[in-house]
Amino acid sequence: MYKPIPKEIKEQVLARIKNDGINTNRAATDAGISPKTVYGWLTKEAGKTGCNIIEFNRLKKQTAGLYQIIGKLTAEIDKQKRGRSQR
Repeated sequence: MYKPIPKEIKEQVLARIKNDGINTNRAATDAGISPKTVYGWLTKEAGKTGCNIIEFNRLKKQTAGLYQIIGKLTAEIDKQKRGRSQR
């Protein structure tokens, strides 16, 4: 028998995914909800906002990784410049 999921639980699960970047399957499992249900919610949200949360979180992680690479490269270039100036 179908039992509706309380609005508060839905909001909490979606907030964990949107704001905390929690994996959708993990958020669903933690709440005792089918991942399929959560993906349905996300699809409906994407239709309302025009923004797919899953894609947004993927891009957010990718951007963080790129910033990390840029930081390492910048530090390496700085180190090389300092080495040349000391000669």
